[in-house]
Amino acid sequence: MFLVAAAMVSSWMVTIAGLTDQIAALTAPFAHDPRLLMLVVVALVLVVGCAMDMVPIILILFPVLLPGVKAAGIDPVYFSVVFMIATAVGLLTPPVGSVLNVVAGVSRVPLTRVIGGIWPFIIAQLLVLALLILFPAIVIVPAGFISGQ
Repeated sequence: MFLVAAAMVSSWMVTIAGLTDQIAALTAPFAHDPRLLMLVVVALVLVVGCAMDMVPIILILFPVLLPGVKAAGIDPVYFSVVFMIATAVGLLTPPVGSVLNVVAGVSRVPLTRVIGGIWPFIIAQLLVLALLILFPAIVIVPAGFISGQ
C-alpha cells in the first residue's frame, strides 16, 4: 500500500508539473510511425520494469504516456494491452523481479537458478510483444468484436 500511495503522489506531482505535455513533446518525433512509438514505449516500460513493481509503473507511466499515444493516433485499448503485457514482463526481469523472489522463496530454490530457468518465458513474452507491435490487428480486431464496432 505504501508503493501505491507513493505512486499516486508521484502521479499527481507529474500532472501538476505539466510533465505529460513534455512527454508528449518528446514522443512527437516518433508520432509519424505508430509502430516505432510503441516500440519506444515498450522499451521504456521494460527498462523501468527492471527496477519497479507493476502497480507503480501503471500508476505513474500510464497517465503520462497516454496523451502522446492518443496524439499519435494509436488505439487506447491496443496501447493498454501492450502496456500491461510489457509491465508483466517487468515482473519477471532481474534485478527486482518480484515474481522471481516469490518463486525462489516458496520453492526454496536459489534466485540464480530461478533466473536461469525463466529466460525461455521472457523470450516468449518478448516475441508476443513484438508480434503485437508489428500486427496491432491482433488486439484491435477482437476488441472491436467485443465492443460491437
